[in-house]
Amino acid sequence: MKLSHEELIGALQHHFGFEAFKGNQEAIIASVMDGKDAFVLMPTGGGKSLCYQLPALLMDGVAIVISPLIALMKNQVDAMRNFSEEDGVAHFINSSLSRPEIAAVKDDVMHGKTKLLYLAPESLNKDENIDFLKEVKISFYAVDEAHCISEWGHDFRPEYRNIYSMTQRIGKAPIMALTATATEKVQHDIQKNLNILDAEIFKSSFNRPNLYYEVRPKTEDVNKEVIRFIRSMEGKSGIVYCLARRTVEELAGILSANNISALPYHAGMDAATRSANQDAFLMERVQVIVATIAFGMGIDKPDVRFVLHYDVPKSLEGYYQETGRAGRDGGEGICICFFSTKDIERMRRFARDKPVAEQDINNQLLFETQSYAESPFCRRKLLLHYFGEEYEPDNCGNCDNCKKTYRMEDESELLGIIIELVLQLNERFKSDHIVDIIHGNRTAAVMSYHHDELEDFGIASDEDESTLYTIIRQAMIAGYIKKDIESYGDLKITAEGRKYAKHPVTFEIPIEVHNEDEDEPMETQMAGSSAADDVLFSILKDLRKKLSKKMDVPPFVIFQDPSLEAMATTYPITMEELQNIPGVGAGKAKRYGAEFIKLIKDYVDENEIIRPEDLRVRTVAHDSTRKISIIQAIDRRVDLDDLAESKGMSLDELLEEIEAIVYSGTKLNINYFIDEVVDPDERNDIYEYFKQAESDNIHVAMEELGYDDYDELHVRLVRIQFHSDLGN
Repeated sequence: MKLSHEELIGALQHHFGFEAFKGNQEAIIASVMDGKDAFVLMPTGGGKSLCYQLPALLMDGVAIVISPLIALMKNQVDAMRNFSEEDGVAHFINSSLSRPEIAAVKDDVMHGKTKLLYLAPESLNKDENIDFLKEVKISFYAVDEAHCISEWGHDFRPEYRNIYSMTQRIGKAPIMALTATATEKVQHDIQKNLNILDAEIFKSSFNRPNLYYEVRPKTEDVNKEVIRFIRSMEGKSGIVYCLARRTVEELAGILSANNISALPYHAGMDAATRSANQDAFLMERVQVIVATIAFGMGIDKPDVRFVLHYDVPKSLEGYYQETGRAGRDGGEGICICFFSTKDIERMRRFARDKPVAEQDINNQLLFETQSYAESPFCRRKLLLHYFGEEYEPDNCGNCDNCKKTYRMEDESELLGIIIELVLQLNERFKSDHIVDIIHGNRTAAVMSYHHDELEDFGIASDEDESTLYTIIRQAMIAGYIKKDIESYGDLKITAEGRKYAKHPVTFEIPIEVHNEDEDEPMETQMAGSSAADDVLFSILKDLRKKLSKKMDVPPFVIFQDPSLEAMATTYPITMEELQNIPGVGAGKAKRYGAEFIKLIKDYVDENEIIRPEDLRVRTVAHDSTRKISIIQAIDRRVDLDDLAESKGMSLDELLEEIEAIVYSGTKLNINYFIDEVVDPDERNDIYEYFKQAESDNIHVAMEELGYDDYDELHVRLVRIQFHSDLGN
């Protein structure tokens, strides 16, 4: 079925009221109406939905739209019904419908009223639905959010891998795959799985000029930063993405406690609550939705003004997709990601139980995300390059890196060494392995291949590793190096790179220039106190030191620095207020609180301080039922692995809960578990270390004890018991 340009424009105006198509829309619609398969790569806000909605209205039969989320289907169906006089024009079949409702939908389909039928892959896979659809004329299949098909996609679902076989059982018709984010690897995987390798490919530019990209270090004060930022965006809608459901619930509670209208959204909530919270956000009854990545696909809210990533995303595909929900109307869109290497390491640990191939994929995706976060280059240029699109300007003027001042430094010699090393190793290793060699890191992989015996081992030991990674990333953008998608990221030298090795030219990378009047480097400044009142903070530290000598325990056992900083910010003068300080529970408040409260009260009175209660970040108590159940389980000597599984948590998450309980003053005895997993000599060494340590920081402890000799999990376990023994 072919229509002229004039006829297609007329249909567009008639059905949707638009005067013209955007980008590739018309070509995509013409292709599917001509009976051809299509692969559509179009950024969020580019108008993907219209690419299957309009041809579905114009062609004979019903278009089957395979969509991942119930909320997405409802949103799309409601939108289509608003454009039509006939409610039956669009329907969905999923688990939210009763049997009579499904029967009514099928009746509309059989009588030709329905032009778009939305199904989840799980619904499409049911024999009863396949048998029904065999009796219906199918105009074409549209696979929305097609990146879900790929094992490299960020929302992998097994049923998506079976879509092609399901369509063949129903009946042959053109297939259109649509996604807002896909690397070359993901695109090939989608086409191969759907058997549309000969499909027409339509790629739109990934550039969203109105979006501002920024990466901030994730510090202990991240909640304050989030609150401060959202308050600066008063009256503007925003999304805050978190990785864990528990974080979603807690952060939504913290925002609400600080007079920011916010609701949580994640897959663990019941469907009715999820739907109600989503509608509240869409209808602007709340300003902020705090969500996992389960929220957002297909959500048609054009005026989302900010997207915050509270946790670093699992992949750049996911990051691009999620930030793409900001500024879909072309207006303001601020995208801020809070980054910490601790989050990256945590996600790597979570993947340890997966098959090796999946671990490799996970680690490669995390490496790309970390590289993006730590890079000094234009964020826009890096994102677009990741998706195979070249962005010519070196400065976009709308990201944090492009607003900084840099000096250029020639690194042609180091680039030459890197290229020669990659070639010497037959292009069989990833970036991290190459960096480990030239930086002189004796990792297990380097030692197993005897690469510590290479001539270039440690040749750049005086360089920061971040600089070495920057050189490799810039060399990729310059076209000297590429990553092999089939081997999950092994470095390959291009023809241009081989020419460079023989005839090097100037190769400059940017080095950030700090203000000359800065007295100390950024790292030192960030390491200092973040307390509002440095004088009080210093006095509190003196009191802590005096008590630590008196009780013969390290100062951090009494109160950790963040707790003292919070006291010097909020000036607690009652026992109740003190217990609201992070890291201070009833036990510690009772044991140590009186002297601290008296000191703070005297200080406030003497200096006539008006306490900033309106600026205080009010925290929300952890789920008391869960806390009590954890304490009771440990009292019953339940294995911590079993306890974590019963709570639907990882062991890492459980330890964080236990640490919070112990740091707040509750005594716990996990010796029974430590006895099972930690060697007695190792345990004694760790315990003795903390008795004389100036800090209980786990990374400092690992540096002192040695990563090769001690397991970080064991150090954390002993640290918990140490705090429980001496601090409570």
